[in-house]
Amino acid sequence: MSSWSPINAWLPLIVVSTSVIAAAGIFLLKEHRHGLRTVFNLSAAVIKLGLVIWMALGVLDEVRFETRFMLLDGVSFILRADPLGIMFTGLSSLLWLFTTIYAIGYLENAPNRSRFFGFFSLCVASTVGIALAGNLFTFFLFYELLTLSTYPLVVHRGTEKAMQAGKVYLAYTLGGGAVLLLGVAGLHALVGEVEFAAGAGLRALDPALNPLLTVIFVLLVIGLGVKAALLPLHGWLPTAMVAPAPVSALLHAVAVVKAGAFGIVRVVYDVFGIEFTWQLGLLEPLAWLACTTILYGSIRALWQTDLKRRLAYSTISQVSYIVLGTALFGPVGTVGGLVHLLHQGLMKITLFFCAGNYAETLGVHRIDELDGAGRRMPATSVAFTLGAFGMIGVPPLAGFVTKWYLGIGALDTGMAWVIGVLIASSLLNAAYFLPILHRIWFRPQRAPWPDEHFQDCRDTHPWLLLPPLATAAFGVAAGLLAGMPFSPLYWAEVVVLREYLP
Repeated sequence: MSSWSPINAWLPLIVVSTSVIAAAGIFLLKEHRHGLRTVFNLSAAVIKLGLVIWMALGVLDEVRFETRFMLLDGVSFILRADPLGIMFTGLSSLLWLFTTIYAIGYLENAPNRSRFFGFFSLCVASTVGIALAGNLFTFFLFYELLTLSTYPLVVHRGTEKAMQAGKVYLAYTLGGGAVLLLGVAGLHALVGEVEFAAGAGLRALDPALNPLLTVIFVLLVIGLGVKAALLPLHGWLPTAMVAPAPVSALLHAVAVVKAGAFGIVRVVYDVFGIEFTWQLGLLEPLAWLACTTILYGSIRALWQTDLKRRLAYSTISQVSYIVLGTALFGPVGTVGGLVHLLHQGLMKITLFFCAGNYAETLGVHRIDELDGAGRRMPATSVAFTLGAFGMIGVPPLAGFVTKWYLGIGALDTGMAWVIGVLIASSLLNAAYFLPILHRIWFRPQRAPWPDEHFQDCRDTHPWLLLPPLATAAFGVAAGLLAGMPFSPLYWAEVVVLREYLP
């Protein structure tokens, strides 16, 4: 590993920059240069994934990768690869590759592709910057860049409905960013620069400051909770479903909602510290908020007739598993929450890819239009089925691993009531996914379908079919091979053992 040392200080910045360079190149391309734009997209995604794997191997050997320089007096720009950051970076890089492949096929012959893929790359750069941020200031910088880079994707189609969804999205996310800034500024005024390192800086403070620290914690959670779609800050997410399917996949599985949940993990463990957060009496209210959101999202999903909106409310529910694991105040529950960061991404991106396939190939958007779709699109429907079973928590798929660890973690910390929430959530998951699967596989096939672009093939275009099959396979492997090295569960355990246990 010593041969890597000359670039250790620059590798985190290089990983972020690959997407920025790709975006610059794509913006400069003329709209008709489809082949060159595809080369830019795929080359940058493959290079980024390779660099992340390189860093991940180094992190396992405890090699330090850190880019640091002073911006202002007392304010540093820090990018650092730690086990938690590598988890999120790895997810973003892997799913960026598959989403890029999918978007190339999805947007074939569509206008404004250079604009779309340019902001798409900036969105991924912002997400990786969030993952590798080494202090609260750098995190906030990329967190707001994520808002600005995703807005053009939400409004990409330019319709009245899309523009209205964009206004709602900006109102929520910029408002959340303003609240987050208040919390960041307040904490900086109390303790100076806040690096992500087990919250040691807060433990030595005067206990008289605890009420003020509680207010700051609430501000930070509100600011992050907007993107994490915690109740009642979730309203933007179903509205944003007017965006193209690749954008929906990006919002739900790779970037925005994950950035919010990831930020809450950082605040609890790396800013305040889990023990200090417990002493302030903030963990149990956070757990109740997460559980309420889990049940609310699932109940609302039951009544949605549009497939993407049902998946959107499912996301509101599922992402809160990450927050719940963070709030359980125990290593097993923390593992369950952290592993769901990866599991939910794999399962949910599969479902959105499949929803996009049904819409693009058959012209189907509503659940009641899916009758017999499994016969016309068997491979897409198998991938959708695996993603749905994973969300329900059917063993041995990835979702089961998450719920098992959360349940054991709840028992270990004396919060047995969480078991009831997990059971209720699983039953609700089944209630809103199984009727869809019944329509796909067991109802008579619709004839004719509203629209079919690919009359000459059995399922859909290979560019649209490969990504959901690959992510579904990863979701199955994450459950079946959970005990193997380099699995999502393995990485979650590495994070807890190295970062969060004394």
